[in-house]
Amino acid sequence: MYTKAMLTKSHAKYIQSLSQKKFRDEEDAFIAEGPKIINELLQSKNTGLKQLYALQSWADENKPFLNSISDKFIEITEKDLERISFLQSPNQVLGVFKKPLFEKNDCVGKISLLLDCIQDPGNLGTIVRTADWFGIENIICSTDSADVFNPKVVQATMGSISRVQVIYEDLKKFIQKNQAIPVYATAPEGNSLFEMKKIKEGFVLIGNESKGIQTDLFLLAHQKITIPKKGYAESLNAAVAAGIMMAWTRGF
Repeated sequence: MYTKAMLTKSHAKYIQSLSQKKFRDEEDAFIAEGPKIINELLQSKNTGLKQLYALQSWADENKPFLNSISDKFIEITEKDLERISFLQSPNQVLGVFKKPLFEKNDCVGKISLLLDCIQDPGNLGTIVRTADWFGIENIICSTDSADVFNPKVVQATMGSISRVQVIYEDLKKFIQKNQAIPVYATAPEGNSLFEMKKIKEGFVLIGNESKGIQTDLFLLAHQKITIPKKGYAESLNAAVAAGIMMAWTRGF
């Protein structure tokens, strides 16, 4: 049996505290919301549930899950959900999860993304989700990029946060430490993507939404690649550019 209890002030305060990176790091936890993401995370081998708050409608539809998480489940009302949700339209269920743990994932022999100062949560979440689609296991972000466990980023990943490892590094030092791996940088002027063959190993470097790739990183790239345009838009969204580059690495 699961617990039917009122949502306490301490529960609500704890959940709201996880909107801040400082407390997410201290608690090694993050928030996820909505049936699709919650159900994916509950089945993930990389993350664990700390507490789940849901409407009776979710509980009725997901009784198989309740057998294993009954001691961590609290049934709440719609009004309660509105109090704790980070969404404009709360969606049945909210979970507090442990940050995922991955087996050490070596970048050697693989395609990985390097993200330079990607600050928009929606862009970062979409990039993580797209990487999952193309089977890219590692994303290395600059330390000034958005936090992947920000609730808005988590929502945009649609569950892929449990399958794609995202780490934060000084990208210049990281590239220099892995000099044997070629770096492919997106740039307005460079070799046309359509004339490049797919690659088996490398770092694909994507720049900031408005400023592009920092000069010191750009100079470390082995190849500059441009995505040719046919129309008149000034630039591509960072997540869209990353998606096109990922498709290229897979030979599409």
